[in-house]
Amino acid sequence: MILLKNGFINLNNELVKQDILIENEIIKEIGNIEVKDNYEVIDCTSLYLMPSGIDVHVHLREPGFTHKETIKDGTKSAAKGGFTTILAMPNLNPFPDSVENIKIEEELIKQNALIEVIPYGCITVGEKDEKLADIIKLKNHTRYFTDDGRGVNNLELLREAMKLAKDNNLMIVSHAEDNFYKYAPAGEYVAVKREIEMLKDINCKYHFCHISTKESFEYIREAQKEGLNVTCEVAPHHLFLNETMINNNPNFKMNPPLRSEEDRLSTIKALLDNTALMLASDHAPHTKEEKSLEYDKTPNGIIGLETMIPLVYTNLIKNGIATLTDLTNWLVTNPAKVFGLEANEIKEKKYANIIALDINNLHTYTEDEILSKGKNSPFVGMSLYGFNKLTIYKGKVVYSE
Repeated sequence: MILLKNGFINLNNELVKQDILIENEIIKEIGNIEVKDNYEVIDCTSLYLMPSGIDVHVHLREPGFTHKETIKDGTKSAAKGGFTTILAMPNLNPFPDSVENIKIEEELIKQNALIEVIPYGCITVGEKDEKLADIIKLKNHTRYFTDDGRGVNNLELLREAMKLAKDNNLMIVSHAEDNFYKYAPAGEYVAVKREIEMLKDINCKYHFCHISTKESFEYIREAQKEGLNVTCEVAPHHLFLNETMINNNPNFKMNPPLRSEEDRLSTIKALLDNTALMLASDHAPHTKEEKSLEYDKTPNGIIGLETMIPLVYTNLIKNGIATLTDLTNWLVTNPAKVFGLEANEIKEKKYANIIALDINNLHTYTEDEILSKGKNSPFVGMSLYGFNKLTIYKGKVVYSE
């Protein structure tokens, strides 16, 4: 049995000192618990104990790109960051666009993942926008479909995929990007607008990845008011960085790119008013060599699993803009609800999926501590509160500082 001693939990946005006793995979007791000889005691003095997170947008790069990341290293990084469920994006080799291909990924997950990893299926074969992937057969392996990394611009195929999603209780997850405008703000909001128009005919479950522009949020907000089944996520880099900070630094290059200060403030507003229900890292590792190229030649993407919680805690919770309950909603409750997963909770008889955040001490994030194979973070050198010290997944310690 594991006893988490002297930590604090959130009761109605008040920090309350409580011990947590874990037996096998389950939370057995919460309260003031006496230490016994057979307990493995973990001292959590001054740490904030909360349910572990769900990140619905992670690039694990395996199979196909293990020079950038592996399932083992990516899930280590997730556990360090405070996540015990992640959804793995399908821009892989082979692409999970058929049962045969997704089985390869599933086998690698089974062998190497430290936490729960749920694969996405592709919307189109090879993400080429030419032919629909075998969604009906794939639905026995995943309920979530995306061509993330690229926007689906073949609207007939997208319409077909939406109908299949509607009829089979699946979710389409859109990387909204119009090929004409590409990385410009209009590249996002033009695609968001037309996809919402299509949703008015086929109201399937529809989720937008990494939304970053004021106009996109306005369209999504309006669609939600009209009762469409549409949700979106935001990434920490769009919340806390803007385009003036890029300075041709490849570690500030991602897609969607960093936007204007007005867009950044709109992203925060969307999170605070529940237009965006969740945070997602868009963790996208690349090698040192790739991120050492000239800015125009370097690939899009930054890592984000290890810094998402401290960035949000420091910038929104610690200064009173949002609450501890908001943090749990954005990281746990809402992603679980939207994606139809079980939400982790600190309650007796629930799975012991728990993290311990140091909310009292500043820590400077260094490259040496990164557990991802990729080191491409714009947040290296930043001092933040709320780094995770301990992750327990189904009663087992999967990360401990």
